[in-house]
Amino acid sequence: MYLLEEKIYFWLLLVIPLLILVFVGVLVWKKATQKKFADAPLLKKLSPDQSVFKSILKIMVISLAFACLIMALVNPKVGTKLETVKREGVDVVFAIDVSKSMLAEDIAPNRLEKSKQLVTQIINNLASDRIGIIAYAASAFPQLPITTDYASGKMFLQSMNTDMLSSQGTAIHEAIELAKTYYNDEEQTNRVLFIISDGEDHEGNVGTIAEEASKEGIRIFTIGVGSEKGAPIPIKRNGIVQSYKKNSQGGTVVTKLNKATLQEIANEANGVYIDGKNTKSVVDEVTTVLQGMNKKEFEAKQFADFKDRFQWFLVAGLLLLLLDVFLLERKTSWVKKLNLFNEE
Repeated sequence: MYLLEEKIYFWLLLVIPLLILVFVGVLVWKKATQKKFADAPLLKKLSPDQSVFKSILKIMVISLAFACLIMALVNPKVGTKLETVKREGVDVVFAIDVSKSMLAEDIAPNRLEKSKQLVTQIINNLASDRIGIIAYAASAFPQLPITTDYASGKMFLQSMNTDMLSSQGTAIHEAIELAKTYYNDEEQTNRVLFIISDGEDHEGNVGTIAEEASKEGIRIFTIGVGSEKGAPIPIKRNGIVQSYKKNSQGGTVVTKLNKATLQEIANEANGVYIDGKNTKSVVDEVTTVLQGMNKKEFEAKQFADFKDRFQWFLVAGLLLLLLDVFLLERKTSWVKKLNLFNEE
């Protein structure tokens, strides 16, 4: 297990391609200037030991040194001690709609990103509950099994998008059926499923399935994202809207929040429908619900001790910078033997 303490410093890696670009520019400028000064044979006589390979090697060493120093600033940590702890909590599964309708922007920045924000904030407020994540469209896919590793949960959450499932549509019943397999502890009396969706369901019969889930002790809470007024589904390229999704007749598809379906599911499964517009309100309501449930004690393994590993990258970076000092741009005997650029 590892942690990256200061990820913001990864932005400094953008310096490396900029450095290489400047190097290439200088190299081209030098060649052009030398051609104006003298022809190639004369230049070879004037500076017989000038090496293109050594120049390239130096920029590679400097770039690698910068990368190592930046990693030292990020400060990677490695878990060194695994211990078993006893925790009390509830099994909470999040089923997130990743169908194309979730790209509608009637709630900022769009329905899917809003859903991910909501789940992230809910996870941040959990104390000792176990979580699982499901992605669904026309079918359901297990994204993260039941775990206490919240960091992994948020990482998998951020990678979710509308292209992860090839079959499109919205089959909420598939998500409910898959969620049943997540609760592997028969003694766990409180099993909670949060469905985060715009409520569009192309399969129907969700009420019956929700009722069956309730009989197995699963409480389903639904969180609606979107507006009842609706919005078109944008088709983007490089972040720019090119057009909007059309139906078979060529008209623009307008997708709307189907609150009735989500309310029906929640009612049948002893849960509550929650409006997903306000993040703080959603988190507060979910936290209140979970705190009011009976907790079950379970064992979990977690890393209790993390060691800094920035020293490795710092030493490597300094050694590479030292190596660069001793790398002269003129040819040496081993470079002449390699003759990578036909420099002899």
